[in-house]
Amino acid sequence: MGGLRPESGINQPSWSHPVPNTRLLSTALLLALAFGASAQEPDAAQTAEAADKTPASSVQDILDASPASAWRTLDPASTLYMELDGGRVVFELAPQFAPQHVGNIRTLAKEGFWDGLSIYRSQDNFVVQFGDPNADEAGAKSIGSAKAHLPAEFERSSDGLAFTALPDADGWASEVGFVDGFPAGHDPKAGMAWMAHCYGALGAGRGMAADSSTGAELYVVTGQSPRQLDRNITLVGRVVDGIELLSVIPRGPEPMGFYEDPARRTGIKSIRLASEVPAAERSTLEVLRTDSPTFAAITEARRNRRDDWYKVSAGHIDLCNVPLPVREADADADDSDSAANG
Repeated sequence: MGGLRPESGINQPSWSHPVPNTRLLSTALLLALAFGASAQEPDAAQTAEAADKTPASSVQDILDASPASAWRTLDPASTLYMELDGGRVVFELAPQFAPQHVGNIRTLAKEGFWDGLSIYRSQDNFVVQFGDPNADEAGAKSIGSAKAHLPAEFERSSDGLAFTALPDADGWASEVGFVDGFPAGHDPKAGMAWMAHCYGALGAGRGMAADSSTGAELYVVTGQSPRQLDRNITLVGRVVDGIELLSVIPRGPEPMGFYEDPARRTGIKSIRLASEVPAAERSTLEVLRTDSPTFAAITEARRNRRDDWYKVSAGHIDLCNVPLPVREADADADDSDSAANG
């Protein structure tokens, strides 16, 4: 396998001393505790007691011990490549949450809508935004055969969604967790679910009307998670790789970071669907399955940090601070096996 890379911006920074990769036994125990691998589930007290007596396993230890089945490849039909002068940003789209917006985005990408446009906004501790800066004015670029009107897709029924819940309390939803790798909120009583505005979230800008977005003007969260936007704007995906290319873009002027000077905007070479890119030119990435025991184990390792640097274990983790690892796929791996694990 190639080198493991925590998904940009999702992991907390690590100030702890390096932990030697010699703890596979404790990693196995942590995996067992996370998913109750024994015949009888340990209760909370037993789990806490066992964790206290077990040498700390780092996230890297757990990832090193992960099976191939814990990882999945990205669907080329739901993966976008944004090409900038500095490199490639990879987005994973979420048709399970915003099918009509994703459909429009696929059309816009196939027809080259964003090619030659720009990132025209960078607001400190908030978002970068890209598309046509003249979208609301005369002379706006045509969106081609994409739909000019879409319904708001702020939330959806939770029926049919495989929701991996976190046990931690959240100020924005009665329950939070992950659906297919996407951070999400869930209201079990109402039977509704929605994507959360975590760092790297990809959303569709809108006007005052809830149904005024088309997917042509998109934004990426590059600041502290603005969860107040949840269920108020349609989220369409997330950044999987290359967030650092967006987060370092110089901030625009107050109050909202829009560049009035076109020379300050960051040009977009192209945005394409991975399915439209020759296989040899695609990014070979795998993301950790959020319904896997490995994911449960690394989340627990972050929730209860017990390495030498930490003096107090939080016993809690915020939805937007859960690690979402991504790695380079093994070039020698069997393609059919990778598809089966996806």
